[in-house]
Amino acid sequence: MSSLITDDEVSHETELVWLEDTTNLDYVRQSLDRLPTRKGKPAYHRDGRMVGYALLGPEAKPSRSSGTFRRRVFWLLPHDRDSEPEGLYATGAPAEAVDPRTVAAGARGRKTERSEGGPPSSAMQELGITLPL
Repeated sequence: MSSLITDDEVSHETELVWLEDTTNLDYVRQSLDRLPTRKGKPAYHRDGRMVGYALLGPEAKPSRSSGTFRRRVFWLLPHDRDSEPEGLYATGAPAEAVDPRTVAAGARGRKTERSEGGPPSSAMQELGITLPL
């Protein structure tokens, strides 16, 4: 879950690879997956679709017990807001969801008014201000 991802867990990221344009996505789900390599497109075993993933630098160390690397994977499920705007997440967002505009290599991302499905107030819209949640 995004709330459980810490800055040090993403500190070895060198790049994020987006598999689709995130401009119109209010949120993406993020998780830390155990993967066999630092780079390359990971296998995807969830419902829905993978939207992106992180690449790790050479300083990232594998787990001593499993030899795997913890890398971020960004994904969406079939019932997420992009596919069902009036569905379960018409307002609110899953716990692991973050606004893709707040995500960067080494930055865990955060929820925003947009990711939560609520428009900013009219005063904030006029001023062009958005607040993170």
